[in-house]
Amino acid sequence: MSSITEILHSGTARSIGAAIAAGKITSTEATNWYLARIERLSFGEGGLNCVRSISPLALEAAQRADAELAAGRSRGPLHGVPYLIKDNFFTADGTYASAGSKALEHFIPPYQATVVQRLHDAGAVLLGKTNLTEFADFVSDNMPAEFSGVAGVVRHPLGLQFGRGQGSSVGSAAAVAARLCAFAIGSETQNSIQAPAVSSSIVGFKPSVGSVSRHGIIPLVPSQDSPGPLTLNVDDAALVFEVLQGADMHDTATLGSHLTASQGGTLHGLRIGVPRRFIADAVMNEDRKPAFDDVLRMLAEAGAVIVDPCDLPSAEQLADVRSCVFRTEFKASLDAMLQALVPCGMSSMADIIAWNREHPEAIPYGQSLLEAANASTGVLSPQYIDDRRRDVALSLDAGIRSALLAGRADLLLSPMTAAAKCTGKAGAPVVAIPVGADQAGNPFGVTVLAQPGQDFALLRAALEIEQVIGQRTEPNLD
Repeated sequence: MSSITEILHSGTARSIGAAIAAGKITSTEATNWYLARIERLSFGEGGLNCVRSISPLALEAAQRADAELAAGRSRGPLHGVPYLIKDNFFTADGTYASAGSKALEHFIPPYQATVVQRLHDAGAVLLGKTNLTEFADFVSDNMPAEFSGVAGVVRHPLGLQFGRGQGSSVGSAAAVAARLCAFAIGSETQNSIQAPAVSSSIVGFKPSVGSVSRHGIIPLVPSQDSPGPLTLNVDDAALVFEVLQGADMHDTATLGSHLTASQGGTLHGLRIGVPRRFIADAVMNEDRKPAFDDVLRMLAEAGAVIVDPCDLPSAEQLADVRSCVFRTEFKASLDAMLQALVPCGMSSMADIIAWNREHPEAIPYGQSLLEAANASTGVLSPQYIDDRRRDVALSLDAGIRSALLAGRADLLLSPMTAAAKCTGKAGAPVVAIPVGADQAGNPFGVTVLAQPGQDFALLRAALEIEQVIGQRTEPNLD
C-alpha cells in the first residue's frame, strides 16, 4: 500500500485529521483518493450505488483547508477531513436534495443545513451526498430499505441486503463501511442510523432529539427526528457529535435541550441493564444467543455489573402500541416545507402523491404510507395528542426511566436494534456497536441507550464498552 492509501484505508476520522495536521497527507490528496474510490466502488458497473452525487466544491474546499493549515490556522481535529451526507440534507454547493423521491429529483435547496454549516466551520470537506430509503422509509409498507425512486437499489457492502425496516441511512452506512469517506452523516426517526450501522458492522450514533439541529433537513417526524454520525468507531462518533451539537435558533427544539457533561468513566462498576421482555427476547434466536451471551460475559469480566433482566415495565404495551404520530407529523412537517419552498413545483404531499400516480415506474412498491399520511387529521386532533402523550409515557416514563431506576442501572444494552421503537418514541440517545458475527456468520451488534440528555455520558460508556467487545466485519471490496 502507498502511504496515502494506508492512512486512509485503515484510518479513522481522528487519525486522518491528525495525519493532515501533521503534514503526512494533504486534504486535497485525501479528497482525490476518496473521489477515485467512490467512482470505482459506488458509481462503477455493479457498484454499491451508495453515493448519489459529488459536490462540485469538494476539491476547492480541500485546497482551502490545506491553504489554511499552511498559513498556521487549524479549525480543529476534523480540519480537512472528507465526509459524505445523506440526501435529505440541504447544502449550498448546487447539488440536489431529493430525500430519495423521484418527484424531488432536481430540487436545489436555497440554503444550507445547520449541520452542514457546522461541519464547514470545523474545516471538514463535503464530498457529496449518499442515497437513502425514499422519504426516510415512509412511502410503502413493503418497500425494502435499499430502495428509492430516484436512485434504485443501494447494494450492501458485505454482500447482504438492506431489507424492509433496516433503516433509511443505508447509503451513509455503506459508504463508511466501504471506506468511501472518513465519516458520514445520517438521520434517524426510529431505526435509521442504528439499523444500517449494525447491518454494515460500523458504529452509528443517534443523539437525543433536540441536541442537534434539524434545520435544513427534509423532515419525517419532528418530535423524533435526529441527525447523527456513522463512523468506524465510537471515538469518531463522539468527535463528530461535539461539532454537531448545540442550540440553533432555526430549530426551537434545540433551545430547550440540555446535555449533561460526562466526567469521564470506567467500565468497572458500570451498571448495564438488559431489557429482555419484548425487547431482547423479540430479536433473539439460536444464532444470536451465543454472541449476546459472550457480550455480557466479557463485559462482566471487565468489571461491569450486568443487571439482567432490567425490563421496561411498559414493554408489552409498547410492543403492541399503534400510533398516528408518524403519519400525522410527516404530513404536517412535509407540507410546511413544501409550501415554503415549492421544490420541483410540489407544494404539498398531495402533489407528490399525484405525481407518483402519473409516474408509477417511480414507485414500484406503491405509496401506501404516503397516502395514509396524507389522510391524517392534523397535529391538533385529539387522536394525535393522545397518541403522542401515550408514546412518551410508554417509551420514557414507564419505559427507559423506570427500567434504569428499578435496576439502578447507568444505561441499557440490547442485541441488534431491539430497542429502536423505544428510543425513537422517547427521543433517547443510542449508540450501535459492531460485535463481529453471530453463529450464522451474519453481522452482529449491540445498541446502548440512556435517558435523553445523557449523550456525553452514553458516548463515554460506549467507548469503554467498545474496547471490550467491539469487532468489525470488514467488506471484501478491494
